[in-house]
Amino acid sequence: MDLEYRKQWDSYVKELYETNIGGKIVVYWEVKYPFPMYNRDYVYVRGRRDMDLNGRTVHVILAKSISVPEIPEKHGIIRVSNYRQSLLIESDGKNGCKVSMFYYDNPGGLIPSWLINWVAQSGVPNFLSDILKACKKYPKKT
Repeated sequence: MDLEYRKQWDSYVKELYETNIGGKIVVYWEVKYPFPMYNRDYVYVRGRRDMDLNGRTVHVILAKSISVPEIPEKHGIIRVSNYRQSLLIESDGKNGCKVSMFYYDNPGGLIPSWLINWVAQSGVPNFLSDILKACKKYPKKT
């Protein structure tokens, strides 16, 4: 949820901000894609709820793409119009947490098979490793 911190550790972020549109917090996120492909961008709403599940606190974060005229498409960037994410985070009862995530997007355009293979074999595991490192370095609240 901390977009400023994400910009510090995620090397694929080109632009990332949130704004209030019609009473909703809307996020704009441009992602760098490797040459010769076009970057992708996302416009989405997200929400967070803390739920009590049998005495355990579970943090739920939901996000989905949205189309708003206030954030028009940019020339040379492919807009990802079909994006959904569900994230559940809870304590493991020790010094860590359990995370469950469902993620879907249709990046559009023609994506070469070499990139699809790289994402499946290396990109996702590397990204999860980056998230773990970022979480460990995240400043503790006092």
